[in-house]
Amino acid sequence: MKNLKIIFALTLLACFAVVSCKKNEKDLNENISPIGALTLPVNQAAIKLTPSNAAASQQFKWTSATPEDGGLILYEVAFDKEGGNFSAPVFKVVSDGGGVQPQVTISHKNLTRIAALCGINSSSTGKVNWTVIASKASNRKVGQEIRTIQLERPAGFAEVPTDLYLTGSASEGGDELSKAVKFKKLEEGVFELYTSLKAGTYFLTDKTAQTGRNFFTEGASIKEGTSSITVSGSAKPYYIKYDFNVASVIEFSEVQSVGLYMSAYGNEIGQLSYTSGGTWQSGIIPVVFYQFSWGRDERYKFALHTSSGIKYMGSSNENNVSPVGQPASYFYLNPVSADQWNNTYKFNPFADNKSIKATVSLSATDPYTHNIVVQ
Repeated sequence: MKNLKIIFALTLLACFAVVSCKKNEKDLNENISPIGALTLPVNQAAIKLTPSNAAASQQFKWTSATPEDGGLILYEVAFDKEGGNFSAPVFKVVSDGGGVQPQVTISHKNLTRIAALCGINSSSTGKVNWTVIASKASNRKVGQEIRTIQLERPAGFAEVPTDLYLTGSASEGGDELSKAVKFKKLEEGVFELYTSLKAGTYFLTDKTAQTGRNFFTEGASIKEGTSSITVSGSAKPYYIKYDFNVASVIEFSEVQSVGLYMSAYGNEIGQLSYTSGGTWQSGIIPVVFYQFSWGRDERYKFALHTSSGIKYMGSSNENNVSPVGQPASYFYLNPVSADQWNNTYKFNPFADNKSIKATVSLSATDPYTHNIVVQ
């Protein structure tokens, strides 16, 4: 009997809970007012895109829509080709603040992508339409106002490669794609490589797989396609630098020699020969510290003689200490000026009046560095 009373009481409580829930229920109001005016950029605004500048951007603003129940509205800015009706926008981006603010800042890099999706080629100008889509729950409302912007694309790729490789019979890795030589990425869209090329052909790719995008150069321009570049003559080391942001060959120079430059003498005391994989090695080089009134000077750096001029590689520290007990980063190589004394390294004190062997490694897969071995 006692159990029946407990069951009855629990049943009554459940019924009260259901009734209470029903009393508190109300329909979800998904209605929103039309989006207000688009305010920025002005209609027909002309924007000259500079995607290589990471800070370059354009702000888009509009007047907020109003929900009937005061709830949260989310916004997207939509882009379409000139004359498009936004039934299938080519690009959409959520507004600032996770979609709640009536504005969004879009980088020139992304605007370049949008321009490409709307059929505007590099080194060309064209028009793009934009509007705002407001949504609350399942209700989505496209803005009644549509504006046009005029985008001017520079030479360059809307989608620059994330990685870059050199492959082909003229390369150190040969025709085998899995052995393609990787470039060092300096910044978004900018790559450099120290490698050797021999008679044959090569091309550029962003993947070591058949699905990669392929590129080739034509004069000072980079183009996308399956063409190859032909190399003739004997094998030689080269320095190569590309900027895909502007589709340009920044430098393509033969590395004619690499010298060990000793500051006090103002001259190179030995030469290194290219081996492979961006590496140069020396034979035996005698080292004699220079005698000044205050002591003996042991400072040095490296000079790369190229067909475009001399490049100096040295320390990131303007004034350096002895290498004894220093971490591996002490020996890292950085582009430095031609200054006779600054940004140099110091030989191990035991190298004075002895001989050394030097190795310079400019491999794209590791930090640029060097090694000195006292003989």
